[in-house]
Amino acid sequence: MSGPDRGAPERAVVAEALSWVGTPYRHQASRKHVGCDCLGLVRGVWRALYGTEPETAGPYSMDWAETGGGERLLEAARRHFLPCPAGVPAAGRLVLFRWRPHLPAKHAGILVAEDAFVHAYEGRAVVVSSLVPQWRRRIAGVFTFPRLTER
Repeated sequence: MSGPDRGAPERAVVAEALSWVGTPYRHQASRKHVGCDCLGLVRGVWRALYGTEPETAGPYSMDWAETGGGERLLEAARRHFLPCPAGVPAAGRLVLFRWRPHLPAKHAGILVAEDAFVHAYEGRAVVVSSLVPQWRRRIAGVFTFPRLTER
């Protein structure tokens, strides 16, 4: 990717996220074309844009959200991203999902259009999926990446 726009990062986020499509799914990994999970995808896009990660994720199990309790993923997003008013989906934004209403958010993707997102799909790879009603009703939060000059 050539030098990113130093202001709003949306185009750079979308371009970088799309460049991960096809990367195999690997739990806890975060290397483009080698392997990643959903968090690893977000971490990798962040590194490509800002150079370093804002914090270390540390090891986590496949069932971390069910066993650990709390909204760890949402809390981390609130520390490093900007919440979107009314959670409006738009290209270049981070979107977090919860599998069931009573469970913490545990899946992440990056919107590449108002109605499509890139995410690491367990058992497959990084793919582009439509933001269909089944996904929309699971949205736990929508966040904007910070301006590139802020990091």
